[in-house]
Amino acid sequence: MTKGTGILIILIAYMLFNMVVGIWMSKKSAQQHAEGGFLQNYFMGGRAMGGVVLAMTLVATYTSASSFLGGPGLSSSWGLTQSWVAAIQIGTAFLTLGVIGKKLGMVSRRIKAVTISDYLRARYKSPVVVIMCSVALVIFFITQMVAQFIGGATLIQTVTGLPYVTGLLIFAAVVIIYTAVGGFRAVVITDTIQGFIMALGTFLLIFFIAKAGGGMDNLISQSAQMNPGWDLLGKGEFGADIAALRPGYLISFWVLVGIAVLGLPQTAVRSMGFKDTQSLHKAMIYGTVVVGILMIGMHFAGALTLPLLPDGGLDSTDKVIPYVVLHYMPTWAAGLFLAAPLAAVMSTVDSLLILASATLIKDVYVNYIRKDKRDTAKENEMGKKASSRVSAFSMGITVILGLIVFLLAMNPPDIIVWINLFAMGGLEATFFWPLIGGLYWKKAHSGCCIASIIVGLAVFIFFNQVKIAPFGIHEIVLGLIAGGIAYFLAGILIKREPDQDVLEKCF
Repeated sequence: MTKGTGILIILIAYMLFNMVVGIWMSKKSAQQHAEGGFLQNYFMGGRAMGGVVLAMTLVATYTSASSFLGGPGLSSSWGLTQSWVAAIQIGTAFLTLGVIGKKLGMVSRRIKAVTISDYLRARYKSPVVVIMCSVALVIFFITQMVAQFIGGATLIQTVTGLPYVTGLLIFAAVVIIYTAVGGFRAVVITDTIQGFIMALGTFLLIFFIAKAGGGMDNLISQSAQMNPGWDLLGKGEFGADIAALRPGYLISFWVLVGIAVLGLPQTAVRSMGFKDTQSLHKAMIYGTVVVGILMIGMHFAGALTLPLLPDGGLDSTDKVIPYVVLHYMPTWAAGLFLAAPLAAVMSTVDSLLILASATLIKDVYVNYIRKDKRDTAKENEMGKKASSRVSAFSMGITVILGLIVFLLAMNPPDIIVWINLFAMGGLEATFFWPLIGGLYWKKAHSGCCIASIIVGLAVFIFFNQVKIAPFGIHEIVLGLIAGGIAYFLAGILIKREPDQDVLEKCF
């Protein structure tokens, strides 16, 4: 049996394990539908996440193919500069749960919100806001999922030699099935497993890289000879543009993958599912520790790989980590490690998939298409026929979305890290101010949201397309600044008295 075959067996076993867990969790969740209703359980898991589960699902949702393949791959060329970019991500779990976690969790319980759009509907009372946010969410989620599907398929292709399409089919089938069948409970439980696998994989990678390179001192010495300035702003083996690493650009990335993650709906929605305040506080600590291990560990490991690569490098930095793993780690360790980036990809996809499905079903179908006008907050009082229809639609939409992403990933573009960052930027430009402003500014109204989304997205997409970066500043910073100005300016110029119902439910 070849090494690639052995690794493939380990990876398939890992994916099947996740699928079995998803199916098992779906049966357990089905027993509780009568208590909280299908939507509350399928999309929110009954709001029962403890500290460890909340931390791990938040970390697993935030980490992605970029964290284990794209970012560390760039580190092999850019050196420790890429680690500076990654360092800001250490505080993301603490920041997300600390700034919006408790407040959003309390409000979502009062209004029985299942999605971020549920919260926005209750806070701003505007169908336009809900539909705009829902459309942006689905579009950018699909974009982000395409990057993850590419990462999963590339990983399987690189280490096993299977055709890209075959790897894509294996990955897509497993993730779509267990997410569609299991719902939110399956997602958070498998995310927890994947969080531990990712931490273990990081330590394994560093150990075997150091072993293959003759120790840390030898690796550092060779890296300095091959890539002078690798520990600062070296141009690198792959011809990285030093101008793109100016302080303004680095600071921008700290905004993109640091502060602005408060505007990511896939992480914000985790704040709506924790069990109690104690669980939230524990998750802030656990999440910070695990993110630190993953981000710093993986990018540092990537920066040490240059001496281990073939002469002339590889045709894509996305293949650096799989190459090192395949050539310098024993089969058992390679299989366990490669389960880590696979876990990162799967955990991101399942979270995006379940939230995109929730948006289409809960925010569009149930509220605007379904003809009966019963209060969806009392969904457990729906008739069995209506509940069954929503259940079937939810699973069906999850499968359809997965198939759409599968088809889009058939012809992949290069360097998944940039696809992922574009999708992140679009989500942040859409949701950052409506979420933060809505939670902390009582005078905010729907006009603020609409202005912020239109202006923020327009500025972000414009600068992304024209490739103009004033002072090296990333377009997300410009989009957030413009969106923030529009949000507060609309609130000042268009004065409305705060709705009493909104004040009672959301403050």
